[in-house]
Amino acid sequence: MNKLKSVWKELDPKTFIALTVAGIVNAFGVTVFLFPVKLYDSGISGLSMLLDRITPAGLTLSLFLIVLNVPIFLFGLRREGAAFTVYSIFTVAVYSVMSFLIMNVFPIDVSFISPLAGSDLLLCAVFGGVISGIGSGLTIRFGGAIDGIDVLSVIFARRIGISIGSFVLIFNTVLYIICGIIIQSWILPLYSIVAYYIGSKTVDFVVEGIDKSKCAMIVTTKAGRISDALTENFHSSGTIVKAVGGYSKESKDIIYFIMNHFQINKLKKIVHDIDPTAFISLHEVSDIIKKSDQ
Repeated sequence: MNKLKSVWKELDPKTFIALTVAGIVNAFGVTVFLFPVKLYDSGISGLSMLLDRITPAGLTLSLFLIVLNVPIFLFGLRREGAAFTVYSIFTVAVYSVMSFLIMNVFPIDVSFISPLAGSDLLLCAVFGGVISGIGSGLTIRFGGAIDGIDVLSVIFARRIGISIGSFVLIFNTVLYIICGIIIQSWILPLYSIVAYYIGSKTVDFVVEGIDKSKCAMIVTTKAGRISDALTENFHSSGTIVKAVGGYSKESKDIIYFIMNHFQINKLKKIVHDIDPTAFISLHEVSDIIKKSDQ
């Protein structure tokens, strides 16, 4: 009961509004531009689109989005936290429901060609990539993820010795090769790669570089309390460095803390709840090398 109350306190009602918009935007990009012309999204969403096409009619895109994504988010619960998991499952649910409404309820014919871009594969790839990328980027920016591949990449990429971006790239490359083999054509998978590239760059723009770890340098006078709170919430410790303010000459501490891109907003809230005057500087980290990695 206490854990449920703790999770509930972490959740922000306003965030659910933003995530609802993100799920709707993503569904619009995928179902109006990519799905009608048989282009494929990336990650678990793309896999769901492929399964929709090769399985019986009752097994739909909306169903696969839930069935494939939810277990992955639950699997990442311990690492990413309860709030992230709740936000992610909620956004996937919105994405799934909106996809179902567009494809089966609304008076929009997406069964053959895009109602906005026709059969032009390039236009569909570009606009589908941009719009779905905006949805994915907004989801991450507000503390969740709309595709389980992001969680899998954060969990497994380092374990097998590759970057998060490389993990996602390998997954999508394999996915598009399988698509090409199944449909016996490489035109649609190649255009899907264009959509994926544009979508990933759009996400980068919205989130400011999702495929790299982030280093937070926190300048504060309450390093002990902040460090304990970060350790408790992220199950990871930082390094405290003694410092002196250049102007005030006041003794301060700098906490050097590494996190993934999902955790930025949570870190900001934790730090400023304890020390509203704390200065936080964020930097991209291309790699983290420990003795065990050498």
